[in-house]
Amino acid sequence: MIRTSRNLVAAIVTLCLGVMLMNGCGYSFTGASVPPHLSTIAIPLVNDQSGYGEPGLRELFTTQLNDLFINDNSYQIADRSSADAVLEGVITGVTDAPNAVGGEEQVRSRRVTVAVRFKLQDMKLRKTMWEKTFSNWGDYVSGTAESQVRAGLAEAVRKVSEDVLLETVSGW
Repeated sequence: MIRTSRNLVAAIVTLCLGVMLMNGCGYSFTGASVPPHLSTIAIPLVNDQSGYGEPGLRELFTTQLNDLFINDNSYQIADRSSADAVLEGVITGVTDAPNAVGGEEQVRSRRVTVAVRFKLQDMKLRKTMWEKTFSNWGDYVSGTAESQVRAGLAEAVRKVSEDVLLETVSGW
């Protein structure tokens, strides 16, 4: 009986230690594939060729990307003339379409979708590391104030920016 109790206590202690160790050993992709010769990145103002006409969209995108890269810490933000890598982007399209239709065919929510093309260039080796088109969306309630439309657009920009960051630090 005592032997069974000791075995049970030992099993519980072992299980608890295992769980604690596993919780402390998280895995992250951040920085997993950044080449050692690249430590700085320049993110010039994103170009807007979408024709959507939203003032400040270029600045919103550029600021969002800079903030994400600063918080990620895989690269240091630098001026284009001294950066090891340059991330250039072009907003190629913005669409705003019904997302959910309710009774009497009333549009209940709308979805803003943003498409961008980005290119990451290694300035030290003078080569393009990747070039890719990204697209993501943000929803807002139909018939609401302009601030809600902008919130949907900001959500789409945030999601695309996160996709670009992930591709830059671990996608190649």
